[in-house]
Amino acid sequence: MTRILPLSTLFAAALLAGCASSPDGEAPAAKSDGRCDAAAVQNLVEQRITTELAEEARVKSGAELLRVTHPNQPVTMDYNPRRLNIDIDDADSIIRLSCG
Repeated sequence: MTRILPLSTLFAAALLAGCASSPDGEAPAAKSDGRCDAAAVQNLVEQRITTELAEEARVKSGAELLRVTHPNQPVTMDYNPRRLNIDIDDADSIIRLSCG
């Protein structure tokens, strides 16, 4: 007699398999939760923005996402705690770093 397992049982088994310990007995490294901490990058204010500097700021802030905004650029008003916002002036200098 063939028995078909419900989809929820298969899903639960897949989740439990992901919780298995690593083969060498060491716990996996903890990952950042992606939340932004703009205080960690305030030293970058007044520096000229580059792609490398923007990515460095994202990593140092712990943010998962990055948004660079130019003067008078329209932006969405949604709040995302995982996003670092870098506001720049017409000379491409950073004037503000904030999360959201």
